[in-house]
This record gives sequence, structure tokens and C-alpha cells, in this order.
Amino acid sequence: MAHIKKEFLIDNSPENVWEVLRDVGAVHQRLVPGFVTDTRMEADTRIVTFANGVVVHELIVDIDDAARRVAYAVVAGSMTPKHHHASMQILADSEGHSRFVWTIDVTPDELAFSIDEMAEQGSRIMRETLKTSPGPAGR
Repeated sequence: MAHIKKEFLIDNSPENVWEVLRDVGAVHQRLVPGFVTDTRMEADTRIVTFANGVVVHELIVDIDDAARRVAYAVVAGSMTPKHHHASMQILADSEGHSRFVWTIDVTPDELAFSIDEMAEQGSRIMRETLKTSPGPAGR
């Protein structure tokens, strides 16, 4: 099983960043605009369309307000690994900024390179999008 981890600092409060991350149905508008072009919810499953045409169905496993953590698993779509589980968590640093931690476990290992590339692109956009205070939900 491949393990991918992206960790970076954001010049914004953990409360502001969490408010965006926990809005799991609006990642195309609030978290990674342009990288994700559409998101829609069907019960506890998020259907995500990426700019490269990949569509995945992600089961939202948990939204933990106390831990500021979202966990999800890819369960269907145009790129369906045997196993794909991920979590994103917002931690406070000593300066009042946010530490964003994104971990992904995936099989087969052959998918790790392409998923890592997508996670790197997404991380770059998140850092830019989240460095300013978020607007109201659904902006």
C-alpha cells in the first residue's frame, strides 16, 4: 500500500481554514477552485469532477469538528483504486497559523505516482486559496 502525505502551513487561522475544509460539498468553490470543477453530494457520498476529467465518488467517512478532520474513501468513479482512504486535518501552530495535513493510503502502488501528482497540484491551490480569510459558505 502506498502512503502519500502532504503537509504545509497556511497563513490563516485554524478556525477559518476548518470552516472551508468542513464544507465538503463546495470544494470546487471554496477549497480548490479550478482544480475541481464540480462537486455534488448524494447522501454521504461526494461526487467530484476534476479539471483533468477524472470523476470520483468519495464516501465521506467522518467530519470531526473537535479534531478539525475530514476523512473520505474513493468508492467509485473513472479512477477507482482497490483501496483509497484519505484524511485532511487542520492543526494550529504556535503562531496562530494553520498546519494542513493530508494523508492518503492507496492500492495498487502503481496509482501512487498519479495520485501524488494530483495531490501536489491540489495542495498548491489550497495554499493559495486558504491564505486569505474565507468568504461565506457557497461563495
